[in-house]
Amino acid sequence: MAPAIHIGPAAPEHLVEAVAEGGGTLVELEQAEGVVWVGQPDELPELPASVKWVQLQSAGIESWVERVRATPGVTFTTAAGAYAAQVAEHALALLLAGVRGINQYARAWSWDPHPSDGTLAGSTVAVIGAGGIGRELIRRLEPHDVKILAVTRSGRDGTIPVERIGEIWGQADHFVLCAPSTEDTQHLIGAPELWVMKAHTWIVNIARGSLIDTEALVQALASGIIGGAALDVTDPEPLPNGHPLWASPNALITPHVANPAPAMARDLAKRVAENVRRFAADEDLLAPVDLRAGY
Repeated sequence: MAPAIHIGPAAPEHLVEAVAEGGGTLVELEQAEGVVWVGQPDELPELPASVKWVQLQSAGIESWVERVRATPGVTFTTAAGAYAAQVAEHALALLLAGVRGINQYARAWSWDPHPSDGTLAGSTVAVIGAGGIGRELIRRLEPHDVKILAVTRSGRDGTIPVERIGEIWGQADHFVLCAPSTEDTQHLIGAPELWVMKAHTWIVNIARGSLIDTEALVQALASGIIGGAALDVTDPEPLPNGHPLWASPNALITPHVANPAPAMARDLAKRVAENVRRFAADEDLLAPVDLRAGY
């Protein structure tokens, strides 16, 4: 039997088609077994007892933790991994731009042929968080002749367990943050980590701004402790006008655009269709929320 699925608070056409592709039937919330929710947590109404599953459009769950905790008996799934390809592509672009000095050239007002000293080839890149985005980034880094240090919570598949993360701060040339925002990753990079990094190090953050102590980063950039930081996410976010990071010549900032809207819509639809199919077949759903892990 086709599962009864509600889309809210609005029902965009691409998700309507995705539910149909997955074998579901669109219904009002009162009749739903599953919900695809593209609004905010405070917009989600009280769920009827018939609802067993809620699909979210975001990959992170920071804003959803309390609602998930208050809704026992309902499985929440995220879009974790669905947007990995385009976010990894953006991360690689930021890393290359920083290492090759594009940030400096883009700000120049006169012709200066002095080349950047950096190249990505031959360097060691630490990818912190080897989930969907991290794995996609590693695949894109491999042709660039780099050594890759991948860090995960458990140290699975030959990666470095998070308990040993202190070993990498002075070892890698560059760092890309792909880890989720949890209590354990709050200010993962602060003054102690920054001050043991190499002078040419670039940090790329496409995860969440809270993974970096912004005040410590500003000081490190001003002091020349590291080479630079390329940030698609910041803390605070949006980054206020006049913030010191805007004035830093070694900061490259994009306004949380690693996941372009057209690609997000396309890939969310794919995730919805697959999870509706799995829900109908009573199979394991993709990306269930694990409150103990924090994502």
